[in-house]
This record gives sequence, C-alpha cells and structure tokens, in this order.
Amino acid sequence: MALRIYLSGEIHSKWREEMIKGALEQHLPITFTSAVTDHEASDAAGDPLGKETKPYWRDHKSARVNSIRTKTLIEKSDLAIVRFGDKYKQWNAAFDAGYCAALGKPYITLHDESIIHPLKEVDAAAMAWAETTAQVLEILKYITKD
Repeated sequence: MALRIYLSGEIHSKWREEMIKGALEQHLPITFTSAVTDHEASDAAGDPLGKETKPYWRDHKSARVNSIRTKTLIEKSDLAIVRFGDKYKQWNAAFDAGYCAALGKPYITLHDESIIHPLKEVDAAAMAWAETTAQVLEILKYITKD
C-alpha cells in the first residue's frame, strides 16, 4: 500500500531526513511532503502582498499564505507525522495535529517523554505516539505491508 505522508513540526533537527532516508532504505512505498522548513522564508511568505509596519500583520499575512500549502498537503495526505521538539513551542505543529483530528486524518506524534503532559490532548487524538524516528519507521513498515 503506497502512502502520502505529511511531515509537520519542529525544524531544528534532522528528523525529516531520518524519516525519508529510513523509508528509502527499507523500500517503503511512501511519498513525503512537508511544511516549508526555511524559517526566514516561512516568515516572509506574505511579503509579496505588501510591506507591513506592524509585526502582527506581517505574521498574519504569512500565516495565511503558509496555510494554503499546509492545508492542501494535509488534505492530500493519508497520514501525518507531527514532531514536537523540546526547545521551542511548536504551536503550528499542534495546530496541524488539531486540523488532522478535525478532518479525521490519522497522525502519529513524535516527541520525547519529557513533554507528554503538555501534549496530552494532542497525543490522545493521535493514532500512535513514538519517541524515535526508528519507531515511526517500524509503524510505517507495518502499515504499508501488502
């Protein structure tokens, strides 16, 4: 079974690369998509619509432009993997998880044990919680098996 998987969440580690490399090495029939992981490019997504003097309005426009990509890719995906790191608050990842839940789109959360409590509602709606990319790859291997 071929899958389209949306990778959401923190952008400060190599977890996306680990997922893609692991899937390729195991010959898993998966196509991955992702949010824009270039922080500056994401922050500037709304800039073509005109200069803003207040940071709120720049962020607001960029968030709306980014949401075109995010919503489209989540809706086209079969599954999402939502990664939460321990250094930064990933409100966008929590929003993506909530969007998946609202759509009835299955998702797997990926984070360490230290942030279980703040993510309890997000994890409760997930189909699985994993601490490592290796665990997620094992799940993907299982669910793509013919």
